[in-house]
Amino acid sequence: MPFVNLKITKTNLNRETKAQIVKEFSETLVRVLGKKPETIHIVFDVVEDENWGHAGKLVAETRQIARD
Repeated sequence: MPFVNLKITKTNLNRETKAQIVKEFSETLVRVLGKKPETIHIVFDVVEDENWGHAGKLVAETRQIARD
């Protein structure tokens, strides 16, 4: 039973995008591992940009700099 726990920031993440991610991750597990779709579980841990750090900065800060 594959269990995928995807940690991702909230930016640009909507229902349609999540549905596409679930579909494509599932298709990959079926194709590569031969798993049955009904055994695949995918969970999103959606993290606010200000709660995620990368390269010594908060993602929120990095994205703000990119926008400016």
